[in-house]
Amino acid sequence: MEEQVLWDSSCDPESSSVFERDRHIFYLEMMYQLLPSPYQAQEINRLTLAYFIISGLDILRALDRIDKNAVINWVLSLQAHPQSEGTLEKGQFYGFHGSRSSQFHSNDTRSAIPNGSHLASTYCALSILKTVGYDLSLIDSDLLLKSMKNLQRPDGCFMPIHTGGETDLRFVFCAAAICSILKNWSGMDREKAKEYIIKCQSYDGGFGLIPGSESHGGATYCAVASLQLMGFLEEDLLSKNAPCHVINVPLLLDWSLQKQAQDGGFQGRANKPADTCYAFWVGGVLKILGADKFINEKALREFLLTCQSEYGGFSKFPRLLPDLYHSYYGFCAFSLLEEPGLNSLCVQLGITHKKLGD
Repeated sequence: MEEQVLWDSSCDPESSSVFERDRHIFYLEMMYQLLPSPYQAQEINRLTLAYFIISGLDILRALDRIDKNAVINWVLSLQAHPQSEGTLEKGQFYGFHGSRSSQFHSNDTRSAIPNGSHLASTYCALSILKTVGYDLSLIDSDLLLKSMKNLQRPDGCFMPIHTGGETDLRFVFCAAAICSILKNWSGMDREKAKEYIIKCQSYDGGFGLIPGSESHGGATYCAVASLQLMGFLEEDLLSKNAPCHVINVPLLLDWSLQKQAQDGGFQGRANKPADTCYAFWVGGVLKILGADKFINEKALREFLLTCQSEYGGFSKFPRLLPDLYHSYYGFCAFSLLEEPGLNSLCVQLGITHKKLGD
């Protein structure tokens, strides 16, 4: 969505000092009923947008505002299924499509041919289903995970689709989260994935999306959350000696803490402005490490409230229009800050804790 100056929060001090839960619920309800036209360009990611809306409502304790059965039926309609057993040998991935329009493509005769499903869409689909209380044992997880294993490359990374596509830590995280949600790790080689993640840690302690690339807040979250989900990070990390870790934790901790900027927000990379979403991406890393006590929570909260829209939702930077992506991670950040009236978040999965016990 185009970023535009919305209002000057300095003229409305009351609205910038309180987390407006009711307004945020109203904002997500509007998005649930009808996405604004600027989101047309993101049609192929409709499932991801739905994840932001539904998981956001769950964080805000407002899941009663949606038709759960309608959500379940829609999500399930986006699942890919093999036409025959033989198609499994072609490396197809039987996860979920990002939207109805991405399920098919046309050939030269203009007939509809099924498209490949996507790893990130599958993570979002399972997260939604888990959130609304669907029994995931009804999904053919063996087929899904067997086909997902075809996406793992010899270096341990994952492709998002069965043919082509970039490979980086985002898709390692998606694969780890999918296995964790389904409670079945047959879909990936964890040792290979761990070795790939280790290679992505940079000299400064953060992680790049691929080995040798610049450290980035989102990539660092994907690395740390994946290692935690796969069982490679010890409990109470900060009390352990460095040789016990599969990664350089002291250097990672130093890099992460340096990302809290002077305005209180978190930046995703060095010398970049603070951005709402990194309060979750980097703040979440510190939470997993058990180092969130070192965050200046008062300053972070004040920064986030400058990004809160008077109409509900959060923007990327202060005084811009809100969007679903930054709104969702703004809600996640306030959950990590233990804002009253919000459900607590399972940081490494991106869904609330109350959905993990069943």
